[in-house]
Amino acid sequence: MTRTAIVTGGASGIGAAVARRLAADGLDVVVADRDERGAAALAEEIGARPWTVDLSDTATLESRAVDCDVLVNNAGVQRVAPVHELAPEDFRLIHRLMLEAPFLLARAALPGMYARGWGRVVNVSSAHGLRASAFKSAYVSAKHGLEGLSKVIALEGAGHGVTSNCVNPGYVRTPLVEAQIADQAATHGIGEDEVVEKIMLTRSAVKRLVEPEEVASLVAYLVSDDAAMVTGTSSTMDGGWTAQ
Repeated sequence: MTRTAIVTGGASGIGAAVARRLAADGLDVVVADRDERGAAALAEEIGARPWTVDLSDTATLESRAVDCDVLVNNAGVQRVAPVHELAPEDFRLIHRLMLEAPFLLARAALPGMYARGWGRVVNVSSAHGLRASAFKSAYVSAKHGLEGLSKVIALEGAGHGVTSNCVNPGYVRTPLVEAQIADQAATHGIGEDEVVEKIMLTRSAVKRLVEPEEVASLVAYLVSDDAAMVTGTSSTMDGGWTAQ
């Protein structure tokens, strides 16, 4: 039996790497993203199915039917500002997209998983799900909430053959991060390698970015049968950031 996996934010970055890996592993992948062209292009490339969806529209998502064996909650955005300057709508947007939407998708998918006696929920969290940084109140609080949601699903799903886990990468080499590196290099008048090592990775023992394919490999393990006893965990892939 071929298992179905939904990967949110699947058109680029970590999501695209996860979609490619799971498709290569033989899963029937659904690439969920608001980028219609990007989702369609990747789906065609890997033999998957596209799902154009704005996951921040949680009112519509409440009534959406979701049937899958594997749910990878990956979609996310970032807003950087001090608490007293952060726009309330930006705070709400991040919480809708990165906490409320994963709850609604899991809520819709779990009954089918329970009925089949097997399921995997993987939440792409962050080192910021375990630690805080200044100026990222919305992102940090949403990721901390996602950690708690993941553990509750793990406890409730245990008797139904369903596991739920978080993966917690540090800075990952995605188009968004690479753009930040270029901007910081220009702002500080230093090289991009120096930006990575001395600014972005000051708290990381390993001074390089995480590759999306490395995150995908961890996700692939967590959704496998070999990981049946791995549930309720937060698996760091942060070069030693949270070891300090």
